Amino acid sequence: MQQIQLDQLPYETVSHNSAIQKKVLLRAGTLPHLTNFAQAYFEPGQVADSHAHPDMNEVFFVLSGCGEILVEKTCYQLIPGACIVVEAGEFHEVRNSGIEVLVLSYFGLIT
Repeated sequence: MQQIQLDQLPYETVSHNSAIQKKVLLRAGTLPHLTNFAQAYFEPGQVADSHAHPDMNEVFFVLSGCGEILVEKTCYQLIPGACIVVEAGEFHEVRNSGIEVLVLSYFGLIT
């Protein structure tokens, strides 16, 4: 059993844009197939540039704020309560198109 407290974790940078902050709750090796479980904070206008993970599915859940995720050239709205699954190999880009912080919880699973 493990217990992690979000408010006690340090901020880190997101690999796709070092200006975007995140807190990592779980890292690779914690659970089988899990690459990470984190919460990211996108300030208005911030973008995690288009990229793909060849061997990882990624799941995004919107906690607050609003934005957009572009998956394989199709744009989807990110609003509180939305859950987006990006499959391995799909190019995706996340952006905060709103006026407040976009908060996403997300995790990756090795295929």
